[in-house]
Amino acid sequence: MPTAYILLNSDLGSDTEIISQIKKILDESESVQYEVQGVYGVYDIVVKVTSENIDKIRSIITNQIRKIDKVHSTLTMMVIEEQE
Repeated sequence: MPTAYILLNSDLGSDTEIISQIKKILDESESVQYEVQGVYGVYDIVVKVTSENIDKIRSIITNQIRKIDKVHSTLTMMVIEEQE
């Protein structure tokens, strides 16, 4: 099943607010499973998104998650399904 890991950099102290917004976006999306957590290190938030429709994942990342205020940058890694 198509899966993406998204690493986000955000404004200092905005993690909780951004995580709430991501959860709201993904809860409203049909047939999407996800995990989202704040982390220590180079990135501030890690999101795992899984869906039967890879175009839906791309759309959510590009049109919604990347446009959240206080998100500076994202790094998206798509899982190679043939190696699962």
